[in-house]
Amino acid sequence: MDNKRLVVFIIFSLSILLLWQKWQVAHAPEVQQTQKESVAPVPDAKLTEKPQASGQGAVDTSAELQKGQTISVRTDVMQAGISTVGGDLRELDLLKYRDAKDPGKPYSFLHDEGARIYVAQSGLIGDGLPNHKTPFTSSSLKYELQPGADTLEVRLEAPESAGYRVEKVYTFRRNSYVVDVSYDIRNTGAAAIQPFAYFQLLRDGEPPEGASRFAKTYTGAAIYTDKSKFVKADFADIAKGKTNYPANDDNGWVAMIQHYFVTAWLPQDKTKREYYTRQLNPDLYSAGVVLPVGSIQPGKDGRITVPLYAGPQEQNLLAKTAPGLDLVVDYGWVTVIAKPLFWFLSLLYSWVRNCVVAIILLTVCIKLIFFPLSAASYKSMAKMRALSPKLQLLKEQYGEDKQRMNQAMMELYKTEKVNPLGGCLPIAVQIPVFIALYTVLLSTVELRNAPFMLWIHDLSLPDPYYVLPLVMGITMLLQTKMNPTPPDPIQAKVMQVMPIAFSIFFFFFPAGLVLYWLVNNVLSISQQWYITRMIGKETAAAHGKR
Repeated sequence: MDNKRLVVFIIFSLSILLLWQKWQVAHAPEVQQTQKESVAPVPDAKLTEKPQASGQGAVDTSAELQKGQTISVRTDVMQAGISTVGGDLRELDLLKYRDAKDPGKPYSFLHDEGARIYVAQSGLIGDGLPNHKTPFTSSSLKYELQPGADTLEVRLEAPESAGYRVEKVYTFRRNSYVVDVSYDIRNTGAAAIQPFAYFQLLRDGEPPEGASRFAKTYTGAAIYTDKSKFVKADFADIAKGKTNYPANDDNGWVAMIQHYFVTAWLPQDKTKREYYTRQLNPDLYSAGVVLPVGSIQPGKDGRITVPLYAGPQEQNLLAKTAPGLDLVVDYGWVTVIAKPLFWFLSLLYSWVRNCVVAIILLTVCIKLIFFPLSAASYKSMAKMRALSPKLQLLKEQYGEDKQRMNQAMMELYKTEKVNPLGGCLPIAVQIPVFIALYTVLLSTVELRNAPFMLWIHDLSLPDPYYVLPLVMGITMLLQTKMNPTPPDPIQAKVMQVMPIAFSIFFFFFPAGLVLYWLVNNVLSISQQWYITRMIGKETAAAHGKR
């Protein structure tokens, strides 16, 4: 099998990978949901409703976002906007990441402008308690983390109600994408209360702006527990009511995932909770969790705090933040290969501190590891190339008699001691590694905003002038010239067209992926040239001895 057949096989393999991942989402084994009493039983008359299965009933389901004043909060890593309506976190710019279309602007992660909605909401459940529609007040509309300070606290006060006094508190930390969201509740009534709180993520169903249409990544909700592990809740399944996840548990988290970034509510373990997802309108979805605050006696205070992670999918950072949170970087069925590859890529990057150099070194290392297999493949192709004149003579001799021609070809292979499939197995063994590396490079947030050279300022975006794909296409044409010409004229024409088609296909791929493929092609050409030359010398020496 020559390199052009390898290209076809890789395209086919990638297609099968994407289809398999889609099938897994649509046909995931059902997780048995608990249909017992809700985690939020009604302890007293103060709660008008208890949360039902999937969070229905107790949490306000309306989708309208009411406008209020915006409280501006700035730290060293984020610029946040908190609405006085509900105390929602409605704006969040990540200062260390740049906008895909305008590198002069920080990346706008959370937003509520126009049709694009992605916000973090929370509220309390109970008669008179504030929810995400309650108007809050703040002593200031502008907060900034001061030099030397490690934390920044923003307090919002809800209107006083008969029996309650509530403050919503945001706590930001230096160099952290984790924000603590708390409710301080003062029971000013005459009876004990036992309120509940909900924390949810509200998002439209569109992929993030600038996402490639040809390199699809998952956008949707996910829930993790120790028992069920990582479970995706695709927007299409939420709309159909076919999501499968544990309704009740005492651990885990709920998240919204998109390419490179994630938001996740991270409740403290050993606390009973109820997860829920739902569709609010044709293109708006929510995923959240309901938690008990606990009993608050008259004249006493109660508090509930749930951290919110809103930031990049840096695997080491995610793993330290919460158990299983690093699973949002989902490599699918190639995880067992992709994880070591990512670890090694991270190790190389820690040495060279340059993404381009790290990718090149990783490609070289992979080529070295597979050198014996590649050598066997190229040797087989070199021998097949040497037999091309004899195969052409057989074709001319037997014409349209395919059966006799195939018999003669097999006799020739036997006489010359050539295995026509000798190049297939070594290449096939490498396919899962190629796919795993493709997946790693597609998922690595460190490539975002990482420059290459000259006009390429972001390896996560396609080359704007298509230079890398064109150069890669030239290397593929060179490989075509080095490979034996297929005896079938139709197949020969297909192999000639493939480099052009493949280059166009890569026009829309991230530059980091194209860079990997280009380096891999250059190394393959060098290796193939060396082996072909070596086989040529051996063949010439063998004929000389005869």
